[in-house]
Amino acid sequence: MDLGQLVFVVSFVLTMYGNIGNFKYLYFIVTVLLYMLIIFVNAVVIVIIYVDINLHEPMYLILCGLLANEIYGSTGLLPCLMAQILSDTHEISVSYCFIQIFCLHTYAGIEYAILTVMAYDRYVCICKPLHYNVIITKRKIQQVIVAVWIYVFVEVGVLLSFTIRLKLCGNIINRVCCSNHLVAQLSCSSNREMSHIHDLVFGLVLSVAVPTGFISFTYIKILAVCLNSSKDTKQKAVSTCTPHLVALLSFSFGCFHELITQRFDMAFVPYPLRVISSTYLFTFQPLLSPIIYGFKLSKIRHSYQNFIATKLL
Repeated sequence: MDLGQLVFVVSFVLTMYGNIGNFKYLYFIVTVLLYMLIIFVNAVVIVIIYVDINLHEPMYLILCGLLANEIYGSTGLLPCLMAQILSDTHEISVSYCFIQIFCLHTYAGIEYAILTVMAYDRYVCICKPLHYNVIITKRKIQQVIVAVWIYVFVEVGVLLSFTIRLKLCGNIINRVCCSNHLVAQLSCSSNREMSHIHDLVFGLVLSVAVPTGFISFTYIKILAVCLNSSKDTKQKAVSTCTPHLVALLSFSFGCFHELITQRFDMAFVPYPLRVISSTYLFTFQPLLSPIIYGFKLSKIRHSYQNFIATKLL
Protein backbone atom coordinates (compact mmCIF):
# COMPACT_ATOMS: atom_id res chain seq x y z
CA MET A 1 0.00 0.00 0.00
CA ASP A 2 1.31 3.44 -0.94
CA LEU A 3 0.68 5.56 2.17
CA GLY A 4 1.62 8.68 0.26
CA GLN A 5 -1.42 8.27 -1.95
CA LEU A 6 -3.82 7.16 0.78
CA VAL A 7 -6.72 9.61 1.15
CA PHE A 8 -9.61 9.86 3.58
CA VAL A 9 -12.65 9.46 1.35
CA VAL A 10 -15.92 10.96 2.58
CA SER A 11 -17.68 10.96 -0.79
CA PHE A 12 -17.38 9.62 -4.32
CA VAL A 13 -17.71 11.62 -7.54
CA LEU A 14 -19.77 10.04 -10.33
CA THR A 15 -18.22 11.38 -13.52
CA MET A 16 -20.42 9.82 -16.21
CA TYR A 17 -23.04 12.55 -15.86
CA GLY A 18 -20.77 15.08 -17.52
CA ASN A 19 -21.89 18.64 -18.16
CA ILE A 20 -25.54 18.35 -19.17
CA GLY A 21 -26.38 22.04 -18.61
CA ASN A 22 -30.04 23.01 -18.81
CA PHE A 23 -30.91 19.61 -20.27
CA LYS A 24 -30.80 18.33 -16.69
CA TYR A 25 -34.38 19.47 -16.14
CA LEU A 26 -35.58 17.50 -19.16
CA TYR A 27 -33.61 14.43 -18.06
CA PHE A 28 -35.00 14.80 -14.56
CA ILE A 29 -38.61 14.85 -15.81
CA VAL A 30 -37.97 11.82 -18.05
CA THR A 31 -36.42 9.92 -15.13
CA VAL A 32 -39.32 10.77 -12.81
CA LEU A 33 -41.85 9.60 -15.41
CA LEU A 34 -39.84 6.44 -16.01
CA TYR A 35 -39.73 5.66 -12.29
CA MET A 36 -43.47 6.29 -11.91
CA LEU A 37 -44.17 4.02 -14.90
CA ILE A 38 -42.04 1.21 -13.46
CA ILE A 39 -43.82 1.44 -10.10
CA PHE A 40 -47.23 1.56 -11.78
CA VAL A 41 -46.91 -1.36 -14.19
CA ASN A 42 -45.36 -3.67 -11.61
CA ALA A 43 -47.83 -2.69 -8.89
CA VAL A 44 -50.80 -3.22 -11.22
CA VAL A 45 -49.85 -6.83 -11.95
CA ILE A 46 -49.18 -7.51 -8.25
CA VAL A 47 -52.58 -6.07 -7.30
CA ILE A 48 -54.33 -8.07 -10.03
CA ILE A 49 -52.78 -11.28 -8.72
CA TYR A 50 -53.66 -10.35 -5.13
CA VAL A 51 -57.34 -9.55 -5.75
CA ASP A 52 -58.07 -12.45 -8.11
CA ILE A 53 -58.28 -15.68 -6.11
CA ASN A 54 -57.94 -17.68 -9.35
CA LEU A 55 -54.38 -16.38 -9.63
CA HIS A 56 -53.35 -17.58 -6.17
CA GLU A 57 -51.22 -20.31 -7.70
CA PRO A 58 -47.49 -21.03 -7.23
CA MET A 59 -46.55 -19.68 -10.66
CA TYR A 60 -48.15 -16.30 -9.97
CA LEU A 61 -46.75 -16.11 -6.44
CA ILE A 62 -43.29 -16.48 -7.98
CA LEU A 63 -44.20 -13.71 -10.42
CA CYS A 64 -45.21 -11.45 -7.50
CA GLY A 65 -41.79 -12.01 -5.97
CA LEU A 66 -40.15 -11.10 -9.27
CA LEU A 67 -42.18 -7.91 -9.72
CA ALA A 68 -41.62 -6.80 -6.13
CA ASN A 69 -37.91 -7.15 -6.83
CA GLU A 70 -38.26 -5.00 -9.97
CA ILE A 71 -39.67 -2.18 -7.83
CA TYR A 72 -36.88 -2.69 -5.30
CA GLY A 73 -34.12 -2.62 -7.94
CA SER A 74 -35.37 0.49 -9.72
CA THR A 75 -35.72 2.23 -6.33
CA GLY A 76 -32.06 1.43 -5.66
CA LEU A 77 -31.04 3.49 -8.69
CA LEU A 78 -33.60 5.99 -9.94
CA PRO A 79 -34.12 8.27 -6.88
CA CYS A 80 -30.35 8.72 -6.67
CA LEU A 81 -30.23 9.25 -10.43
CA MET A 82 -32.78 12.05 -10.13
CA ALA A 83 -30.76 13.77 -7.42
CA GLN A 84 -27.51 13.45 -9.37
CA ILE A 85 -29.07 14.84 -12.56
CA LEU A 86 -29.94 18.06 -10.71
CA SER A 87 -26.60 18.15 -8.87
CA ASP A 88 -23.67 20.24 -10.08
CA THR A 89 -21.00 18.21 -8.28
CA HIS A 90 -22.40 14.66 -8.72
CA GLU A 91 -21.05 13.64 -5.33
CA ILE A 92 -22.43 10.74 -3.33
CA SER A 93 -21.53 10.01 0.28
CA VAL A 94 -19.58 6.86 1.07
CA SER A 95 -22.38 5.46 3.23
CA TYR A 96 -25.04 6.07 0.57
CA CYS A 97 -22.72 4.62 -2.08
CA PHE A 98 -22.44 1.34 -0.19
CA ILE A 99 -26.19 1.29 0.44
CA GLN A 100 -26.72 1.67 -3.30
CA ILE A 101 -24.21 -1.09 -4.05
CA PHE A 102 -26.06 -3.35 -1.62
CA CYS A 103 -29.44 -2.59 -3.22
CA LEU A 104 -28.30 -3.03 -6.82
CA HIS A 105 -26.30 -6.19 -6.15
CA THR A 106 -29.08 -7.80 -4.12
CA TYR A 107 -31.57 -6.86 -6.83
CA ALA A 108 -29.49 -8.65 -9.45
CA GLY A 109 -28.93 -11.69 -7.24
CA ILE A 110 -32.62 -11.99 -6.31
CA GLU A 111 -33.68 -11.51 -9.92
CA TYR A 112 -31.54 -14.37 -11.17
CA ALA A 113 -32.53 -16.60 -8.24
CA ILE A 114 -36.25 -16.04 -8.87
CA LEU A 115 -35.80 -16.66 -12.59
CA THR A 116 -34.13 -19.93 -11.57
CA VAL A 117 -37.13 -20.83 -9.40
CA MET A 118 -39.38 -20.02 -12.38
CA ALA A 119 -37.34 -22.34 -14.58
CA TYR A 120 -37.81 -25.16 -12.08
CA ASP A 121 -41.53 -24.43 -11.88
CA ARG A 122 -41.81 -24.70 -15.69
CA TYR A 123 -39.73 -27.89 -15.64
CA VAL A 124 -42.05 -29.59 -13.16
CA CYS A 125 -45.16 -28.30 -14.96
CA ILE A 126 -44.07 -29.71 -18.34
CA CYS A 127 -41.96 -32.72 -17.40
CA LYS A 128 -43.89 -33.93 -14.33
CA PRO A 129 -47.42 -32.55 -14.74
CA LEU A 130 -49.10 -35.28 -12.65
CA HIS A 131 -46.89 -34.48 -9.66
CA TYR A 132 -46.94 -30.68 -10.03
CA ASN A 133 -49.44 -30.00 -7.24
CA VAL A 134 -47.42 -32.18 -4.87
CA ILE A 135 -43.94 -30.85 -5.73
CA ILE A 136 -44.92 -27.19 -6.19
CA THR A 137 -47.22 -25.78 -3.51
CA LYS A 138 -48.01 -22.24 -2.41
CA ARG A 139 -46.41 -22.79 0.97
CA LYS A 140 -43.20 -24.14 -0.56
CA ILE A 141 -43.02 -21.22 -2.98
CA GLN A 142 -43.50 -18.70 -0.17
CA GLN A 143 -40.70 -20.36 1.78
CA VAL A 144 -38.41 -20.42 -1.27
CA ILE A 145 -38.98 -16.72 -2.03
CA VAL A 146 -38.22 -15.75 1.57
CA ALA A 147 -35.13 -17.99 1.52
CA VAL A 148 -33.93 -16.38 -1.73
CA TRP A 149 -34.13 -12.86 -0.28
CA ILE A 150 -32.36 -13.89 2.94
CA TYR A 151 -29.64 -15.82 1.09
CA VAL A 152 -28.88 -13.00 -1.35
CA PHE A 153 -28.90 -10.34 1.38
CA VAL A 154 -26.40 -12.36 3.41
CA GLU A 155 -24.26 -13.10 0.33
CA VAL A 156 -24.00 -9.47 -0.73
CA GLY A 157 -23.50 -8.38 2.88
CA VAL A 158 -20.48 -10.69 3.16
CA LEU A 159 -19.11 -9.38 -0.14
CA LEU A 160 -19.46 -5.75 0.96
CA SER A 161 -17.83 -6.48 4.31
CA PHE A 162 -14.55 -6.99 2.44
CA THR A 163 -14.92 -3.88 0.26
CA ILE A 164 -15.81 -1.57 3.14
CA ARG A 165 -12.53 -2.36 4.89
CA LEU A 166 -10.39 -1.38 1.89
CA LYS A 167 -8.18 1.72 2.09
CA LEU A 168 -8.85 4.02 -0.84
CA CYS A 169 -6.50 6.16 -2.93
CA GLY A 170 -9.18 7.99 -4.89
CA ASN A 171 -12.88 8.79 -5.10
CA ILE A 172 -13.63 9.04 -8.85
CA ILE A 173 -16.15 6.52 -10.25
CA ASN A 174 -16.80 6.70 -13.98
CA ARG A 175 -20.43 5.56 -13.74
CA VAL A 176 -23.87 7.00 -13.03
CA CYS A 177 -24.10 4.82 -9.92
CA CYS A 178 -21.83 3.05 -7.45
CA SER A 179 -20.36 -0.35 -8.18
CA ASN A 180 -18.58 -2.75 -5.86
CA HIS A 181 -15.97 -3.59 -8.49
CA LEU A 182 -15.19 0.05 -9.28
CA VAL A 183 -14.92 0.99 -5.60
CA ALA A 184 -12.51 -1.91 -5.11
CA GLN A 185 -10.51 -0.60 -8.09
CA LEU A 186 -9.86 2.61 -6.12
CA SER A 187 -8.16 0.68 -3.35
CA CYS A 188 -4.43 0.92 -2.69
CA SER A 189 -4.73 -1.70 0.04
CA SER A 190 -2.89 -4.99 -0.03
CA ASN A 191 -6.31 -6.65 0.29
CA ARG A 192 -7.42 -5.33 -3.08
CA GLU A 193 -6.75 -8.56 -4.97
CA MET A 194 -8.54 -10.55 -2.28
CA SER A 195 -11.56 -8.27 -2.72
CA HIS A 196 -11.56 -9.02 -6.45
CA ILE A 197 -11.46 -12.74 -5.70
CA HIS A 198 -14.47 -12.40 -3.39
CA ASP A 199 -16.22 -10.32 -6.07
CA LEU A 200 -15.54 -13.10 -8.58
CA VAL A 201 -16.74 -15.86 -6.25
CA PHE A 202 -19.87 -14.14 -4.96
CA GLY A 203 -20.72 -12.12 -8.07
CA LEU A 204 -20.05 -14.68 -10.80
CA VAL A 205 -19.85 -18.18 -9.40
CA LEU A 206 -22.63 -18.20 -6.77
CA SER A 207 -24.95 -15.60 -8.34
CA VAL A 208 -24.48 -16.39 -12.05
CA ALA A 209 -22.71 -19.68 -12.82
CA VAL A 210 -24.70 -21.90 -10.44
CA PRO A 211 -28.16 -20.56 -11.46
CA THR A 212 -27.16 -20.65 -15.15
CA GLY A 213 -26.18 -24.30 -14.86
CA PHE A 214 -29.45 -25.19 -13.15
CA ILE A 215 -31.57 -23.23 -15.67
CA SER A 216 -29.72 -24.89 -18.57
CA PHE A 217 -30.43 -28.31 -17.03
CA THR A 218 -34.16 -27.59 -16.72
CA TYR A 219 -34.49 -26.40 -20.31
CA ILE A 220 -32.56 -29.38 -21.65
CA LYS A 221 -35.08 -31.60 -19.84
CA ILE A 222 -38.01 -29.52 -21.16
CA LEU A 223 -36.66 -29.73 -24.71
CA ALA A 224 -36.18 -33.49 -24.43
CA VAL A 225 -39.80 -33.92 -23.30
CA CYS A 226 -41.13 -31.64 -26.04
CA LEU A 227 -39.31 -33.54 -28.78
CA ASN A 228 -41.19 -36.71 -27.82
CA SER A 229 -44.56 -35.17 -26.97
CA SER A 230 -47.78 -34.22 -28.69
CA LYS A 231 -48.44 -30.94 -30.44
CA ASP A 232 -50.55 -29.71 -27.51
CA THR A 233 -47.69 -30.32 -25.07
CA LYS A 234 -45.29 -28.45 -27.32
CA GLN A 235 -47.70 -25.49 -27.58
CA LYS A 236 -48.11 -25.48 -23.80
CA ALA A 237 -44.34 -25.46 -23.35
CA VAL A 238 -43.92 -22.58 -25.80
CA SER A 239 -46.70 -20.47 -24.25
CA THR A 240 -45.49 -20.95 -20.67
CA CYS A 241 -41.75 -20.76 -21.30
CA THR A 242 -41.61 -17.84 -23.76
CA PRO A 243 -42.12 -15.03 -21.18
CA HIS A 244 -39.55 -16.62 -18.90
CA LEU A 245 -37.01 -17.01 -21.70
CA VAL A 246 -37.48 -13.40 -22.85
CA ALA A 247 -37.01 -12.10 -19.29
CA LEU A 248 -34.04 -14.41 -18.75
CA LEU A 249 -32.27 -13.42 -21.97
CA SER A 250 -32.86 -9.72 -21.32
CA PHE A 251 -31.54 -9.98 -17.77
CA SER A 252 -28.55 -12.08 -18.86
CA PHE A 253 -27.70 -9.47 -21.48
CA GLY A 254 -27.89 -6.72 -18.85
CA CYS A 255 -25.62 -8.65 -16.45
CA PHE A 256 -23.11 -9.45 -19.20
CA HIS A 257 -23.08 -5.80 -20.23
CA GLU A 258 -22.44 -4.69 -16.64
CA LEU A 259 -19.54 -7.12 -16.26
CA ILE A 260 -17.93 -6.00 -19.53
CA THR A 261 -18.35 -2.23 -19.08
CA GLN A 262 -17.02 -2.29 -15.51
CA ARG A 263 -13.90 -4.25 -16.40
CA PHE A 264 -12.88 -2.88 -19.81
CA ASP A 265 -12.35 0.55 -21.30
CA MET A 266 -15.50 1.51 -23.23
CA ALA A 267 -14.29 4.93 -24.42
CA PHE A 268 -14.91 3.94 -28.04
CA VAL A 269 -18.67 3.71 -27.35
CA PRO A 270 -20.54 7.02 -27.90
CA TYR A 271 -21.10 8.83 -24.60
CA PRO A 272 -24.96 8.94 -24.72
CA LEU A 273 -25.06 5.22 -25.46
CA ARG A 274 -22.74 4.48 -22.52
CA VAL A 275 -25.00 6.44 -20.16
CA ILE A 276 -28.20 4.77 -21.36
CA SER A 277 -26.72 1.27 -21.40
CA SER A 278 -25.31 1.68 -17.88
CA THR A 279 -28.87 1.92 -16.53
CA TYR A 280 -30.33 -0.85 -18.73
CA LEU A 281 -30.43 -3.54 -16.06
CA PHE A 282 -32.28 -1.34 -13.55
CA THR A 283 -34.70 0.43 -15.91
CA PHE A 284 -35.49 -1.72 -18.96
CA GLN A 285 -35.73 -5.01 -17.07
CA PRO A 286 -38.24 -3.66 -14.49
CA LEU A 287 -40.40 -2.45 -17.38
CA LEU A 288 -40.07 -5.62 -19.43
CA SER A 289 -41.09 -8.18 -16.81
CA PRO A 290 -44.62 -6.89 -16.03
CA ILE A 291 -45.29 -6.21 -19.70
CA ILE A 292 -44.35 -9.64 -21.03
CA TYR A 293 -46.07 -11.46 -18.17
CA GLY A 294 -49.06 -9.14 -18.08
CA PHE A 295 -49.76 -9.39 -21.80
CA LYS A 296 -48.43 -12.85 -22.60
CA LEU A 297 -50.08 -14.82 -19.79
CA SER A 298 -53.76 -15.06 -20.67
CA LYS A 299 -55.00 -15.49 -17.07
CA ILE A 300 -53.45 -12.21 -15.99
CA ARG A 301 -54.65 -10.44 -19.12
CA HIS A 302 -58.23 -11.64 -18.66
CA SER A 303 -58.17 -10.85 -14.95
CA TYR A 304 -56.96 -7.34 -15.73
CA GLN A 305 -59.76 -6.84 -18.25
CA ASN A 306 -62.35 -8.08 -15.75
CA PHE A 307 -60.91 -5.84 -13.05
CA ILE A 308 -61.18 -2.78 -15.29
CA ALA A 309 -64.73 -3.70 -16.30
CA THR A 310 -66.07 -4.37 -12.81
CA LYS A 311 -64.10 -1.94 -10.61
CA LEU A 312 -63.44 1.08 -12.78
CA LEU A 313 -66.25 1.25 -15.34
